Amino acid sequence: MGILEVKDVNKRFGGLQALGDVNLSVKENTCHAIIGPNGAGKSTLLNCLVGKLIPDTGSVLFDGNSVLGRTPFEICQMGISRVFQTPEIFGDLSVMENMMIPLFAKRDGAFRLHAIESVASEAELRTDAERMLEEVNMLDKANMHSAAMSRGDKRRLEMAMCLVQNPRLLLLDEPTAGMARADTNNTIDLLKEIKEKRDITIAIIEHDMHVVFSLADRITVLAQGTPLVEDSPENIKGHPKVKEAYLGEAA
Repeated sequence: MGILEVKDVNKRFGGLQALGDVNLSVKENTCHAIIGPNGAGKSTLLNCLVGKLIPDTGSVLFDGNSVLGRTPFEICQMGISRVFQTPEIFGDLSVMENMMIPLFAKRDGAFRLHAIESVASEAELRTDAERMLEEVNMLDKANMHSAAMSRGDKRRLEMAMCLVQNPRLLLLDEPTAGMARADTNNTIDLLKEIKEKRDITIAIIEHDMHVVFSLADRITVLAQGTPLVEDSPENIKGHPKVKEAYLGEAA
């Protein structure tokens, strides 16, 4: 049994069958990629995994507990963090200030912000923020205005902010979208380091096959909302059903 189990999930939007009888098992401490052509149902599935959408039928279990109907805060408390396709950072704050926000929220016990009570507590938060930034190789950019950073650095900062909660499962929605190749390769290296150091499980939706084959231990291919194939990266590369889904004709 995997740390994440999707069982017989179906989701319709009016007359559109977005997901049909989806079954998925993500093993602990692995990287599981979910790929497929545009409109295959990847984003719908991801939204079901984080409780944003509730399937019409079926279940989504994390470590044996249902995620369905839970709030984002409850999902996070369960040990699941999500990185969105567009980096979710505060563009009008510095890198250090961005990093201190989730640290303070964690200390406060809830996702709400108010004035830091003392200079001493601010100093402690700054020390913790420096440690997190060092983990993702961004300490030298602590005072940089976050809006001025490259997309790759924004993504790196967002991942550091997600890691504050020590998640057991990190969900990534096209984390390298819009990046230059150098930033993409840096993101791949960062994710490898995070996975090795933290023994974290990663589920990733990605169109860039260079990223997928660099990171994934297992790949599920969706087409028209239904899993076509689940296999190792080596076996996925030349699979005739995968070629048909992407190219529109059998290989």
